[in-house]
Amino acid sequence: MRRPVARNLTVLAVSAAVVVSAGAAAPPTAQRTGGEKTPLAVGYGGAVSSVDRDASAAGLEVLRQGGNAVDAAVATAAALGVTEPYSAGVGGGGYFVYYDAKSSTVRTIDGRETAPLTADKNLFVENGKPVPFADAVSSGLSVGTPGTPATWQTALDQWGSKRLASVLKPAERLARDGFTVDETFRSQTASNETRFRYFPDTAELFLPGGRLPVVGSTFKNPDLARTYAELARKGVGALYRGDIGRDVVDTVNKPPVDPASGWNARPGDLSERDLTAYRAKLQAPTKSSYRGLGVYSMAPSSSGGTTVGEALNILERTDLSKASQAEYLHRYIEASRIAFADRGRWVGDPAFEDVPTKELLSQRFADSRECLIKDDAVLKSPVAPGDPRDPEQCGSGGTAAPTTYEGDSTTHLTVADKWGNVVAYTLTIEQTGGSGITVPGRGFLLNNELTDFSFTPANPAVHDPNLPGPGKRPRSSMSPTIVLDRHDRPVVALGSPGGATIITTVLQTLVGFLDRGLPLVDAIAAPRASQRNAAQTELEPGLDSGVRKQLEAIGHSFKANPEIGAATGVQRLPGGKWLAAAETVRRGGGSAMVVRPVG
Repeated sequence: MRRPVARNLTVLAVSAAVVVSAGAAAPPTAQRTGGEKTPLAVGYGGAVSSVDRDASAAGLEVLRQGGNAVDAAVATAAALGVTEPYSAGVGGGGYFVYYDAKSSTVRTIDGRETAPLTADKNLFVENGKPVPFADAVSSGLSVGTPGTPATWQTALDQWGSKRLASVLKPAERLARDGFTVDETFRSQTASNETRFRYFPDTAELFLPGGRLPVVGSTFKNPDLARTYAELARKGVGALYRGDIGRDVVDTVNKPPVDPASGWNARPGDLSERDLTAYRAKLQAPTKSSYRGLGVYSMAPSSSGGTTVGEALNILERTDLSKASQAEYLHRYIEASRIAFADRGRWVGDPAFEDVPTKELLSQRFADSRECLIKDDAVLKSPVAPGDPRDPEQCGSGGTAAPTTYEGDSTTHLTVADKWGNVVAYTLTIEQTGGSGITVPGRGFLLNNELTDFSFTPANPAVHDPNLPGPGKRPRSSMSPTIVLDRHDRPVVALGSPGGATIITTVLQTLVGFLDRGLPLVDAIAAPRASQRNAAQTELEPGLDSGVRKQLEAIGHSFKANPEIGAATGVQRLPGGKWLAAAETVRRGGGSAMVVRPVG
């Protein structure tokens, strides 16, 4: 690998930067007990980090019972289906990245939802025009074949040590006995209250007594507890070939809408054949090299691995450890802008599209794109894509296409065990609240994942790789990532929710940790900027006003975004210790836990 070359950054004022090597010792911490969350924990025996305390505790319970990282990840994910039902659950899908300590290899599962086998490119077209986005979301049209249960079973079959029935027990208990409503759950319910009332089963479950759930009250979901119990007894075939699946099909094709609401809940066309045909796909990860480390993530159908990897390759030539804050952010924003331009042109479901994954991740292509970045100016968006198959120095091929919208919900969990295995798992039902449609008597919401497709070509002049098709997986931005050292040992694993901002959140957190020397919890907490080949860069509060002025002076334009992403991660420390880190504030803070804490 070529060593990073410090660029001549002439325009932005240079300021001092604190430089600490990646993997430096983290500050000591004590894991608190009781009901509050803690975003940082260090200790032995394995680690779990998620957005929710009850979910992290479910994973920790499995680790303490001798389960491995895969077992604990499935347990944590199932518990998130209870406490984070608007972000993930049985009715959704996701991407699972696994590091196997015995073989020192990384493997992945594509558990993305699929379009019905009857779908075509006009899935979201009516009378020659695209269906309004909000109308499409809360409808049967938006629901893809769920991939989450198949992902759980595939992961357990391949790498787990426990049966599905065993790892579902904590989540089944949590759904039956209930969890304490917090402000995040209440506010997410409130933001969906209008459309939840369109669907009587959703309103009955999530608006108990016709009202918003009260902070501090106990929320129970007995229907979901029974669904988990059925999956435990019968296996995931209960969804893909059984009664649960038939209920899903009926709900999608005849959405149970309140006639008095006046809502036109367009029917879908999901069939039992779609469910029986579904497979979670075992596939190789993406791999890129950064500062001598191996960065592994999800290959298409997700664009996460290729886009994060390309941006890192673009940044490879700049010594970000010596750059000022403004210089670093300028480079990071511009690398993101370029990588998103290429993502939009080239990435789709590889079962349907010729995706040049290897070429997108080549250093040669990144170098041909990196030369577009100037020290004293900002690229005008949208930037046109390059051609990774035939890179031209500073070249662009064709016309730019805008980045299509993706829901900003989703959730992420990261797990490590005492044997050194690691899981980074991002799962979703798409928007907060998904389609808004609850399967009657089953206790879970259905996804609206198919709205991640382009409704019509993003750029009519260029082939759009993300149009719907029969059994096709919509493009995703989920970026569960594991970084290995030169000896193929874990350095850090992380991921985030946030729609298309997932890519920039993972990228910025990695750069903060690997280049800027931030402890992992601080790299997660740092104010975020997200540039996705748009005229303006989204920016969280908290960035130093002087730094912002320096960036605006050379042409950057910002718009406020109060919250971008909600990352979690784990870091391997010397001597068999693990550090778990989560958000300090976003989504009410995250929950980091270890089996045996040390102060």
